[in-house]
Amino acid sequence: MANAISSIPILELNDGTSVPVVGYGTGTAWFKRSMDTGINQELVESIKTATKLGYHHLDGAEIYQTEEELGQAIKESGVSREKLIVTTKVITNIADISHAIDTSLKKLQLDYVDLYLIHAPYFSKSEEELQAAWAAMERVKASGKARSIGVSNFLQIDLETILKTAKVVPSVNQIEFHPYLQHGNLVSYQESKGIKTVSYGGLTPAVRAQGGPLDPLLFSLATKYAVNESEILLRWIIDRGCVAITTSGKESRLNSYLRIFTFKLTPQEVDEISKIGEQFHYRAFWREKFAEDDRS
Repeated sequence: MANAISSIPILELNDGTSVPVVGYGTGTAWFKRSMDTGINQELVESIKTATKLGYHHLDGAEIYQTEEELGQAIKESGVSREKLIVTTKVITNIADISHAIDTSLKKLQLDYVDLYLIHAPYFSKSEEELQAAWAAMERVKASGKARSIGVSNFLQIDLETILKTAKVVPSVNQIEFHPYLQHGNLVSYQESKGIKTVSYGGLTPAVRAQGGPLDPLLFSLATKYAVNESEILLRWIIDRGCVAITTSGKESRLNSYLRIFTFKLTPQEVDEISKIGEQFHYRAFWREKFAEDDRS
């Protein structure tokens, strides 16, 4: 039997919401295709396993088509609602956000979500359209259906656009973030605005881009700390002051990820990973939106 962690450390957002620094994601491998119907019981059980191990930050999205599984797992988990941080995202029904949140809440069997995010800015054809969507998000927050609101896959120009008219500053920007995609000045810019970075795809250098310049250093640090390369990458994200969303269908792997709380990288090691990572570029998601060497 795997050993659960009593409490994953938390990060406080700009509106006072406390978010565990590691979250369990229901996208990527769990993402449902349009032909998939019915409840994926394997995912339900995996989410329940994650909550049992101490993963109380659960990340979903309407486009993943896994909100029903997430809702069922929450209901069956035995973990009180107050102890969970539940995220979902809107993009499919971005034209009617007030309806979209109601649909998501019904599938999740919840009265509110803790984090509600615009999944990506690419729907927008103008600044005004993006600003109008953010205003709709602010109304969702005011209604109490989302405790905190934020964005995902936004670049600095997108953040600047909504901040021109925003009454509420986004609490987070969830982006693909790892040593091979550090986004230039984006992270430091959003930190200057009080916007926290949530990372997805953080294990990319170890699972999708093996053979890159980081391999020797990751191996060396994994040996030093008696963990594996994936856990070094998760620790790097946290030591950069960010939140890491990760996932697995294997209890043993979810349990091993918790070893990241048994050590900390030194500031020099964090910097070395960052500097070597910048020598190589690899984007795993939304590649069709960017030129091959676009690191923004």
